[in-house]
Amino acid sequence: MHFRSSSEIGTLCFLRERLTVNENIFDWAFALSLLPKLLDALIITVTATVMGMALAMLLGLLWAVLKKSKQPVMYWMATTIVEFFRSTPLLVQVYFLFYVLPDAGLRLTPFQTGVLALGIHYSAYLAEVYRAGIESVPKAQWEAAEALNFSKGHTFKAIILPQALPPIIPALGNYLIAMFKDTPMLSAITVLELLQTAKIIGAETFRYTEPLTLVGILFLILSLISARMIRFMEKRYGY
Repeated sequence: MHFRSSSEIGTLCFLRERLTVNENIFDWAFALSLLPKLLDALIITVTATVMGMALAMLLGLLWAVLKKSKQPVMYWMATTIVEFFRSTPLLVQVYFLFYVLPDAGLRLTPFQTGVLALGIHYSAYLAEVYRAGIESVPKAQWEAAEALNFSKGHTFKAIILPQALPPIIPALGNYLIAMFKDTPMLSAITVLELLQTAKIIGAETFRYTEPLTLVGILFLILSLISARMIRFMEKRYGY
């Protein structure tokens, strides 16, 4: 009679366990148990995206207005900011803000730093979107407002901007979806967003299929909802 050693028995048990795992590649019960933790991380992802987009829209409009300024200092300042943040990677900007701002005396949490990085980075792109929308308004609108003795500020706020915004809604929506997909970069500064949470779960359980699949599905759902909302706004305000 041939007796197996303890090492052989351990090897057989390991192979049997691996075969069992391979037969059950996706465990639905395990996936459902992960949903609460992933949904909590999804809230962080959505919050960072919404706040970052709001900041990007405000700063982008500011850069666009300054680039239309006749003062050379304002023009060159806005142009330099836009070109710098548009021409450098977002991840580099995230690292720069996270490690340099404390040395400059400004201490922010990782989440606040991530929102700031997203907002500044995408404001450079939105500045060009705003510029295209503003330039699409006929010059006759400016001339008519000037003939009516309207100030430039009132003309821009009440006449030009309402006409410039509707055509650029699709472009703004595209950048919103792109920002959703860029939030995983915030994990580099310890923000526990959706993908980082899934990676931690995978490292703890040695199962990556379920958490990463759920992350892909959640990102897809977010993108589809965003696209639907943008389409609604385009139909509502596009005319």
